[in-house]
Formats: sequence, structure tokens, C-alpha cells
Amino acid sequence: MSVQTLYTAATGMEALETKLDVIANNMANINTTGFKKDRANFEDLFYRQMRLPGTLDADGNLSSTGIEVGLGTRVSSTQSNHGQGAIQTTENPLDIAIEGDGFFQVTTSGGQFYSRAGNFGINATGDLVLGSAHRGWVLDPGINIPQEATDVVIGSDGQVQFRTSGQDQLQIAGQIQLATFINPDGLLKLGDNLYQATDASGTANLDNPGNPGVGVLAQGALEASNVEPVQELIDLITTQRAFELNSQVVQAGDQIMQVAANLRRG
Repeated sequence: MSVQTLYTAATGMEALETKLDVIANNMANINTTGFKKDRANFEDLFYRQMRLPGTLDADGNLSSTGIEVGLGTRVSSTQSNHGQGAIQTTENPLDIAIEGDGFFQVTTSGGQFYSRAGNFGINATGDLVLGSAHRGWVLDPGINIPQEATDVVIGSDGQVQFRTSGQDQLQIAGQIQLATFINPDGLLKLGDNLYQATDASGTANLDNPGNPGVGVLAQGALEASNVEPVQELIDLITTQRAFELNSQVVQAGDQIMQVAANLRRG
């Protein structure tokens, strides 16, 4: 059954190509703010049952096992590792890192989205927005900083205060809240450091930073990508070798077919 060998090995090569794509994306985003690395999971395909377990023999005894040949593998899912990335100090007062669980909630006319990137800025109307050149992602609930503000202070609990010229007392601008999900793996990745809620993730639960189950904020810092370069390189090497092994299986199956095709009667 060397023909089946070719198809089975091909499923392994196809699945490993997907894993290589995942590794490449992880490495490409090694410096992306708040990026969470992905992992490709595999599952075996169905089996050709040549003899079922528990078959009765001539004496009426049950066999302890059967004969079954697997038909390959496929990618079952990709999962994100939502582990904490390193906190990098930037000294920019509008940079905010999340230490722990939670996402910033931002909104546009297209709806609500979620992000771990905390590189915020202030738009022309004084609203706190994500620093994106593509869309104006406004923080939700909204925070407005007046033009006359000379200093912005963001506490670990998410309270935003500002100071104006000639005044020492801080004034409250608003409260940053974080969104948590019962299944963050179910969030849909959209690019632009954004996620979208799905039926799999469940609805967002908004709460103040520091409350049980919610992370805290660090002003003047950003969360780095949680990609580990050494681990990704190891995965790259093992994936490449596994791909080569599957290609050798294809070659072996081809050689067996060639031997059979070259048989001659004496």
C-alpha cells in the first residue's frame, strides 16, 4: 500500500507547513507591542480498520486488539499563549502596560474591539486613543484630557488625573477599565493589535484594574511581545526536520512503487 504512504506523508507535510507559518508569524512579531504568540496543535486523521478489536476467532475467543492503519494528520487548531510579556519602561506618560489579565476596550463606528497594546495618544478633541495611523481607536469608557493639562497621572487602579498650569491639585479625568473574557483563546485576531469578541470567547466583563481577576496598570511602560526567540528557533529546527522526514517517507514509497513497476518475469 505504498500509494497510501504517499498520501499519508503528504498530510504531515501540509500540516507542518501550517506550523512553519505560525512560527514565522511569531518571529515576525517579536517586537510587536502586546503580541501573544500562537501554537499549532495537531490531531490524527481517521483510521482504516483492517480488523476490529474484540473479533471472535475460530474458538470463540475475543481478540485483545485489532489491526488499524492511520491515514495521517492535520492541524486541529491554533492557540494563543496569553502569558505576560516583559514590561518595558518608556517614560511616555500616555504609554500604559497591563500587568495581569485584561484588555483595553476601544471603539469605532465599526463596533468594540480589544487590545493589549497600550501606546495611547490624544486626538484633536482630547480623547485618549490608540496610537494607530489606520483608524481612530477611542478608549472605551472614554477619557478626555483638556488642552490646558500639563501633567497626566494614571494610577495602577486605572484612575486618570491631570494637572493644569498654576494648579498643584490633581483633577480626575476618568476611570480606565479592563475587559476580561472567560475564554480569551476564543477571541478573533484582527491585526492592528486588536481582538474581537466571538461566541467562543464569551462577552466582555468590564472591571476596574486591581479588582480580583483583573490586572493592574503601569504608566510610562509598554508590554512587550511574549515570543521567546530561542524556543521559536528550536521549534523551527524540529519542524524542519519533521518535514524532511515526511519527504523521505514519500521518497521511500516512490521507490517501492518503482521496484514493483520494474518487476519482470524470468
